[in-house]
Amino acid sequence: MYCGLDIGGTKVLGVAVHPSDPTTPVAVRRDATTADSEALVETITRMVAGLEAECGTAFSAVGVGIAGLVNSDGVLKYSPNIDGVLDLDLRRRLRAEWRRPVVVENEATAAAWAESLHGAARGSRHVALVALGTGLGTGFVFDGRLYRGWNGFAGESGHMTIEMSGPEHVTGSPGPWEYYASGTGLGRLARHAAARGDFDSAIDKAGSVSAIRGEHLHALVTKGDPDALAVLDEFCRRAAVGVANLVHVLDPEVIVIAGGLIDIGEPLVRGMEAWTHRLVLGGDQRRRVQIVPARFGSQAGAIGAALLASEAP
Repeated sequence: MYCGLDIGGTKVLGVAVHPSDPTTPVAVRRDATTADSEALVETITRMVAGLEAECGTAFSAVGVGIAGLVNSDGVLKYSPNIDGVLDLDLRRRLRAEWRRPVVVENEATAAAWAESLHGAARGSRHVALVALGTGLGTGFVFDGRLYRGWNGFAGESGHMTIEMSGPEHVTGSPGPWEYYASGTGLGRLARHAAARGDFDSAIDKAGSVSAIRGEHLHALVTKGDPDALAVLDEFCRRAAVGVANLVHVLDPEVIVIAGGLIDIGEPLVRGMEAWTHRLVLGGDQRRRVQIVPARFGSQAGAIGAALLASEAP
Protein backbone atom coordinates (compact mmCIF):
# COMPACT_ATOMS: atom_id res chain seq x y z
CA MET A 1 0.00 0.00 0.00
CA TYR A 2 0.98 3.62 -0.51
CA CYS A 3 0.39 6.79 1.47
CA GLY A 4 -0.19 10.28 0.13
CA LEU A 5 -0.37 13.54 2.09
CA ASP A 6 -1.58 16.98 1.03
CA ILE A 7 -0.24 19.76 3.27
CA GLY A 8 -1.89 23.13 2.79
CA GLY A 9 -1.91 26.38 4.68
CA THR A 10 -4.37 25.24 7.35
CA LYS A 11 -4.77 21.47 7.18
CA VAL A 12 -3.04 18.18 6.43
CA LEU A 13 -4.95 15.44 4.60
CA GLY A 14 -3.56 11.91 4.46
CA VAL A 15 -4.81 8.93 2.46
CA ALA A 16 -3.85 5.28 2.18
CA VAL A 17 -4.38 3.62 -1.21
CA HIS A 18 -4.03 0.09 -2.54
CA PRO A 19 -2.23 -0.56 -5.86
CA SER A 20 -5.26 -2.42 -7.21
CA ASP A 21 -7.41 0.71 -6.90
CA PRO A 22 -5.21 3.76 -6.27
CA THR A 23 -8.07 6.22 -6.71
CA THR A 24 -10.21 5.00 -3.80
CA PRO A 25 -8.60 5.69 -0.41
CA VAL A 26 -8.71 2.81 2.04
CA ALA A 27 -8.24 5.21 4.96
CA VAL A 28 -8.32 9.00 5.37
CA ARG A 29 -7.03 11.23 8.17
CA ARG A 30 -6.99 14.99 8.75
CA ASP A 31 -4.99 17.25 11.02
CA ALA A 32 -4.09 20.94 11.34
CA THR A 33 -1.00 22.37 9.65
CA THR A 34 1.68 23.55 12.08
CA ALA A 35 3.78 26.57 11.12
CA ASP A 36 7.06 25.20 12.45
CA SER A 37 9.50 22.83 10.73
CA GLU A 38 9.92 20.36 13.60
CA ALA A 39 6.23 20.35 14.46
CA LEU A 40 5.33 19.84 10.79
CA VAL A 41 7.63 16.80 10.51
CA GLU A 42 6.09 15.45 13.70
CA THR A 43 2.57 15.94 12.32
CA ILE A 44 3.49 14.07 9.13
CA THR A 45 5.10 11.13 10.93
CA ARG A 46 2.19 10.89 13.38
CA MET A 47 -0.35 10.89 10.57
CA VAL A 48 1.49 8.21 8.58
CA ALA A 49 1.83 6.05 11.70
CA GLY A 50 -1.89 6.44 12.37
CA LEU A 51 -2.80 5.44 8.82
CA GLU A 52 -0.50 2.41 8.98
CA ALA A 53 -2.10 1.32 12.23
CA GLU A 54 -5.54 1.72 10.72
CA CYS A 55 -4.59 -0.30 7.64
CA GLY A 56 -2.59 -2.89 9.57
CA THR A 57 0.44 -2.68 7.28
CA ALA A 58 3.54 -0.61 6.59
CA PHE A 59 3.44 1.51 3.44
CA SER A 60 5.78 0.66 0.58
CA ALA A 61 6.37 4.37 -0.11
CA VAL A 62 5.04 7.75 0.98
CA GLY A 63 4.26 10.78 -1.15
CA VAL A 64 3.98 14.29 0.29
CA GLY A 65 2.37 17.15 -1.60
CA ILE A 66 2.96 20.49 0.09
CA ALA A 67 2.02 24.07 -0.73
CA GLY A 68 5.05 26.13 -1.72
CA LEU A 69 8.33 26.02 -3.57
CA VAL A 70 9.50 22.40 -3.55
CA ASN A 71 12.71 21.83 -5.48
CA SER A 72 13.76 18.74 -7.40
CA ASP A 73 15.57 17.39 -4.31
CA GLY A 74 12.40 17.40 -2.20
CA VAL A 75 13.33 20.50 -0.19
CA LEU A 76 10.55 22.93 0.74
CA LYS A 77 12.39 26.17 0.12
CA TYR A 78 9.56 28.58 0.96
CA SER A 79 5.82 28.60 1.50
CA PRO A 80 3.92 31.88 1.93
CA ASN A 81 0.99 30.04 3.53
CA ILE A 82 3.01 27.95 6.01
CA ASP A 83 4.74 30.71 7.91
CA GLY A 84 8.04 29.90 9.57
CA VAL A 85 9.01 26.90 7.41
CA LEU A 86 12.07 27.59 5.23
CA ASP A 87 14.62 25.29 3.57
CA LEU A 88 13.07 22.18 5.09
CA ASP A 89 14.76 19.10 3.59
CA LEU A 90 11.62 17.09 3.94
CA ARG A 91 12.53 14.15 1.71
CA ARG A 92 15.83 13.53 3.52
CA ARG A 93 14.21 13.88 6.95
CA LEU A 94 11.40 11.46 6.15
CA ARG A 95 13.64 8.93 4.40
CA ALA A 96 15.85 8.85 7.51
CA GLU A 97 12.73 8.36 9.64
CA TRP A 98 11.17 5.55 7.62
CA ARG A 99 13.95 3.93 5.53
CA ARG A 100 11.67 3.68 2.50
CA PRO A 101 11.04 5.69 -0.71
CA VAL A 102 9.67 9.17 -0.15
CA VAL A 103 8.49 11.62 -2.82
CA VAL A 104 8.00 15.30 -2.00
CA GLU A 105 6.19 17.47 -4.54
CA ASN A 106 4.18 20.66 -4.75
CA GLU A 107 0.61 19.72 -3.81
CA ALA A 108 -1.04 21.24 -6.89
CA THR A 109 1.45 19.46 -9.16
CA ALA A 110 0.55 16.19 -7.41
CA ALA A 111 -3.16 16.92 -7.83
CA ALA A 112 -2.67 17.61 -11.55
CA TRP A 113 -1.04 14.18 -11.94
CA ALA A 114 -3.94 12.42 -10.21
CA GLU A 115 -6.58 14.19 -12.29
CA SER A 116 -4.64 13.65 -15.52
CA LEU A 117 -4.07 9.92 -14.97
CA HIS A 118 -7.36 8.85 -13.42
CA GLY A 119 -9.58 11.86 -12.86
CA ALA A 120 -11.51 14.60 -14.58
CA ALA A 121 -8.80 15.15 -17.24
CA ARG A 122 -8.15 11.49 -18.05
CA GLY A 123 -7.49 11.10 -21.77
CA SER A 124 -6.35 14.73 -22.18
CA ARG A 125 -2.68 15.46 -22.83
CA HIS A 126 -2.63 19.21 -22.11
CA VAL A 127 -4.00 19.89 -18.66
CA ALA A 128 -3.87 22.76 -16.16
CA LEU A 129 -5.13 22.33 -12.61
CA VAL A 130 -6.09 25.25 -10.37
CA ALA A 131 -6.20 24.42 -6.66
CA LEU A 132 -8.27 26.92 -4.68
CA GLY A 133 -7.50 26.54 -0.98
CA THR A 134 -6.03 28.81 1.68
CA GLY A 135 -3.82 29.99 -1.16
CA LEU A 136 -3.89 29.25 -4.89
CA GLY A 137 -1.68 26.74 -6.66
CA THR A 138 -1.54 25.32 -10.15
CA GLY A 139 -0.12 22.19 -11.74
CA PHE A 140 0.52 21.41 -15.40
CA VAL A 141 0.66 18.33 -17.58
CA PHE A 142 2.10 19.05 -21.04
CA ASP A 143 1.89 16.39 -23.73
CA GLY A 144 1.08 13.80 -21.09
CA ARG A 145 4.01 14.65 -18.79
CA LEU A 146 4.20 16.62 -15.55
CA TYR A 147 5.85 19.98 -16.02
CA ARG A 148 8.00 21.00 -13.05
CA GLY A 149 10.28 23.67 -14.51
CA TRP A 150 14.00 24.31 -14.04
CA ASN A 151 14.05 24.32 -10.22
CA GLY A 152 10.89 22.28 -9.74
CA PHE A 153 8.96 25.45 -8.90
CA ALA A 154 6.58 25.58 -11.90
CA GLY A 155 2.97 26.17 -10.96
CA GLU A 156 3.21 29.16 -8.62
CA SER A 157 0.66 30.98 -10.76
CA GLY A 158 -1.13 32.30 -7.69
CA HIS A 159 1.68 34.84 -7.41
CA MET A 160 1.15 36.30 -10.88
CA THR A 161 0.38 40.00 -10.43
CA ILE A 162 -3.03 40.74 -11.89
CA GLU A 163 -3.41 44.23 -10.42
CA MET A 164 -0.26 46.34 -10.04
CA SER A 165 -2.07 48.84 -7.84
CA GLY A 166 -3.67 46.08 -5.77
CA PRO A 167 -3.15 45.46 -2.05
CA GLU A 168 0.11 43.97 -0.80
CA HIS A 169 0.05 40.21 -0.29
CA VAL A 170 1.81 38.43 2.59
CA THR A 171 4.74 37.88 0.20
CA GLY A 172 5.13 41.63 -0.25
CA SER A 173 3.96 41.56 -3.87
CA PRO A 174 1.12 43.84 -4.99
CA GLY A 175 -2.15 42.42 -6.29
CA PRO A 176 -1.32 38.74 -6.96
CA TRP A 177 -4.00 36.36 -8.25
CA GLU A 178 -3.96 34.45 -4.96
CA TYR A 179 -4.98 37.56 -3.01
CA TYR A 180 -8.29 37.61 -4.87
CA ALA A 181 -8.93 33.98 -5.87
CA SER A 182 -8.36 31.75 -2.83
CA GLY A 183 -10.23 30.69 0.28
CA THR A 184 -8.66 33.64 2.07
CA GLY A 185 -9.75 35.95 -0.75
CA LEU A 186 -13.29 34.56 -0.75
CA GLY A 187 -13.70 35.23 2.98
CA ARG A 188 -12.30 38.74 2.54
CA LEU A 189 -14.69 39.45 -0.36
CA ALA A 190 -17.67 38.25 1.70
CA ARG A 191 -16.67 40.47 4.63
CA HIS A 192 -16.31 43.50 2.38
CA ALA A 193 -19.78 42.88 0.93
CA ALA A 194 -21.25 42.57 4.42
CA ALA A 195 -19.52 45.76 5.57
CA ARG A 196 -21.12 47.60 2.62
CA GLY A 197 -24.53 46.34 3.67
CA ASP A 198 -24.82 43.93 0.71
CA PHE A 199 -24.61 40.65 2.63
CA ASP A 200 -26.71 40.84 5.79
CA SER A 201 -27.52 37.13 5.65
CA ALA A 202 -23.83 36.36 6.23
CA ILE A 203 -23.77 38.60 9.30
CA ASP A 204 -26.83 36.76 10.63
CA LYS A 205 -25.11 33.43 10.08
CA ALA A 206 -21.64 34.34 11.36
CA GLY A 207 -22.65 36.75 14.14
CA SER A 208 -20.54 39.69 12.97
CA VAL A 209 -18.78 41.02 9.88
CA SER A 210 -15.34 40.07 11.18
CA ALA A 211 -16.45 36.47 11.84
CA ILE A 212 -17.55 35.81 8.24
CA ARG A 213 -15.58 33.08 6.48
CA GLY A 214 -15.83 31.28 3.17
CA GLU A 215 -17.79 28.41 4.76
CA HIS A 216 -20.58 30.83 5.67
CA LEU A 217 -20.86 31.91 2.05
CA HIS A 218 -20.80 28.26 0.95
CA ALA A 219 -23.73 27.42 3.22
CA LEU A 220 -25.75 30.37 1.92
CA VAL A 221 -24.95 29.56 -1.72
CA THR A 222 -26.30 26.05 -1.09
CA LYS A 223 -29.58 27.64 0.04
CA GLY A 224 -29.72 29.84 -3.06
CA ASP A 225 -29.26 33.09 -1.12
CA PRO A 226 -29.14 35.85 -3.80
CA ASP A 227 -26.56 37.97 -1.96
CA ALA A 228 -24.29 34.96 -1.53
CA LEU A 229 -24.63 34.12 -5.22
CA ALA A 230 -23.71 37.71 -6.12
CA VAL A 231 -20.56 37.54 -3.99
CA LEU A 232 -19.66 34.18 -5.52
CA ASP A 233 -20.11 35.59 -9.02
CA GLU A 234 -17.65 38.38 -8.23
CA PHE A 235 -15.23 35.80 -6.85
CA CYS A 236 -15.59 33.74 -10.04
CA ARG A 237 -14.82 36.84 -12.12
CA ARG A 238 -11.62 37.44 -10.17
CA ALA A 239 -10.63 33.78 -10.38
CA ALA A 240 -11.30 33.75 -14.12
CA VAL A 241 -8.83 36.58 -14.74
CA GLY A 242 -5.99 34.24 -13.82
CA VAL A 243 -7.56 31.25 -15.56
CA ALA A 244 -7.85 33.26 -18.79
CA ASN A 245 -4.15 34.16 -18.47
CA LEU A 246 -3.32 30.45 -18.23
CA VAL A 247 -5.36 29.80 -21.37
CA HIS A 248 -3.54 32.58 -23.23
CA VAL A 249 -0.10 31.26 -22.25
CA LEU A 250 -0.62 27.47 -22.21
CA ASP A 251 -3.63 26.72 -24.45
CA PRO A 252 -4.75 23.67 -22.41
CA GLU A 253 -7.52 21.27 -23.39
CA VAL A 254 -8.87 21.05 -19.85
CA ILE A 255 -8.64 23.13 -16.70
CA VAL A 256 -9.45 21.19 -13.54
CA ILE A 257 -10.63 23.10 -10.46
CA ALA A 258 -9.48 21.46 -7.21
CA GLY A 259 -8.69 22.43 -3.62
CA GLY A 260 -10.93 22.98 -0.62
CA LEU A 261 -13.21 25.48 -2.40
CA ILE A 262 -14.29 22.81 -4.88
CA ASP A 263 -16.75 21.68 -2.19
CA ILE A 264 -18.89 24.67 -3.29
CA GLY A 265 -19.52 22.60 -6.40
CA GLU A 266 -21.24 23.50 -9.65
CA PRO A 267 -21.98 27.18 -8.88
CA LEU A 268 -18.24 27.81 -8.53
CA VAL A 269 -17.16 25.80 -11.58
CA ARG A 270 -19.89 27.11 -13.89
CA GLY A 271 -19.29 30.68 -12.77
CA MET A 272 -15.57 30.38 -13.49
CA GLU A 273 -16.28 28.77 -16.84
CA ALA A 274 -18.66 31.56 -17.92
CA TRP A 275 -16.30 34.35 -16.89
CA THR A 276 -13.26 32.64 -18.44
CA HIS A 277 -15.03 32.35 -21.80
CA ARG A 278 -15.83 36.07 -21.65
CA LEU A 279 -12.23 37.02 -20.82
CA VAL A 280 -10.29 34.71 -23.17
CA LEU A 281 -9.05 36.34 -26.35
CA GLY A 282 -11.14 35.19 -29.32
CA GLY A 283 -13.41 33.16 -27.08
CA ASP A 284 -16.00 32.63 -29.81
CA GLN A 285 -13.39 31.81 -32.47
CA ARG A 286 -11.47 29.08 -30.67
CA ARG A 287 -12.22 25.65 -29.30
CA ARG A 288 -13.64 26.22 -25.86
CA VAL A 289 -11.43 24.97 -23.05
CA GLN A 290 -13.25 22.66 -20.68
CA ILE A 291 -13.39 23.76 -17.04
CA VAL A 292 -14.30 20.83 -14.82
CA PRO A 293 -14.35 19.97 -11.11
CA ALA A 294 -11.68 17.61 -9.86
CA ARG A 295 -12.96 14.04 -9.78
CA PHE A 296 -11.14 13.54 -6.49
CA GLY A 297 -12.32 16.83 -5.03
CA SER A 298 -10.23 18.11 -2.14
CA GLN A 299 -8.42 14.70 -2.00
CA ALA A 300 -6.75 15.21 -5.41
CA GLY A 301 -3.42 16.38 -3.98
CA ALA A 302 -3.15 13.51 -1.50
CA ILE A 303 -4.12 10.88 -4.09
CA GLY A 304 -1.64 12.40 -6.56
CA ALA A 305 1.10 12.24 -3.94
CA ALA A 306 0.30 8.56 -3.36
CA LEU A 307 0.45 7.89 -7.12
CA LEU A 308 3.83 9.60 -7.36
CA ALA A 309 5.03 7.50 -4.41
CA SER A 310 3.94 4.35 -6.23
CA GLU A 311 6.20 5.34 -9.15
CA ALA A 312 9.24 5.95 -6.93
CA PRO A 313 12.25 3.73 -7.73
